[in-house]
Amino acid sequence: MTTALTKTDFNFKGQVGVYHGKVRDVYNLGDRLVMVATDRISAFDVILPEGIPYKGQMLNQIAAKFLDETVDICPNWKLATPDPMVTVGVFCEGFPIEMIVRGYLCGSAWRAYKSGAREICGVKLLDGMRENEKFPEPIITPTTKAEIGEHDADISKAEILERGLATPEEYALLEQYTLALFKRGTEIAAKRGLILVDTKYEFGKHDGKIYLMDEIHTPDSSRYFYSEGYEEKFRNGEPQKQLSKEFVREWLMDNGFQGKAGQQVPEMTPAIVEGISNRYIELYEHITGETFKREDTSNVADRIRRNVEAYLG
Repeated sequence: MTTALTKTDFNFKGQVGVYHGKVRDVYNLGDRLVMVATDRISAFDVILPEGIPYKGQMLNQIAAKFLDETVDICPNWKLATPDPMVTVGVFCEGFPIEMIVRGYLCGSAWRAYKSGAREICGVKLLDGMRENEKFPEPIITPTTKAEIGEHDADISKAEILERGLATPEEYALLEQYTLALFKRGTEIAAKRGLILVDTKYEFGKHDGKIYLMDEIHTPDSSRYFYSEGYEEKFRNGEPQKQLSKEFVREWLMDNGFQGKAGQQVPEMTPAIVEGISNRYIELYEHITGETFKREDTSNVADRIRRNVEAYLG
């Protein structure tokens, strides 16, 4: 039977703390972090009631692959992946912001634009743009990093500097890394017949140096369109065929849920859960160009514990 791992409670050697995020459980070993990608799924900053089998494995393996493929651009936190659902990396003091970069006008940016906004996070937008239109150049629209149960909030470069969330020198490097990573992600996606539409990066400092942290170019943190048919669909004003978690958000919105007070998460039946899992597998295979190999999930917590303890020695 396929089971989803939605909660972990490990106590590794040298552990000094644990943080349970929206979808990841991060175990602090002082100089290192053990990050477990669980099968939890979140949308609109709300953790949904059912886990999605294999989601954690897929996200962890995609992130590990792209961390390895971008290490020449900037240093990143990854040391090893001792288990398909686990990455071990160096401890970084995270910046309290997420660097969101957009190549196309869609998602929340389009919703704001459609309602009349012509500036997002201090970035001015042209009049007359249409949904899913490519920007002349990618734009950076940062957000604050919200606590669980709270919503991320848009923030401008000026506000980040004013509030001391990064120094001018640090922010210049964050921008440089963000655009270079997005360019690389765009090139990799193009080889797979995909368009990297938008994504987010998180950074932190280790030994005074800026490192890329967390995941990169996964369908949870990124939106992809299929290249084939993009131009025709755009000309005709049709929705793009996309690879991202947006299909989950759309299902929630169609069923009256946007994470607002008083709204109820629609029932996640076994068929819905299986459908979401299958879509994630489709995402994995398109993004990586590799066939997804399902790991045994019967005793997944025990497997993770054994693998991490063996790595830690």
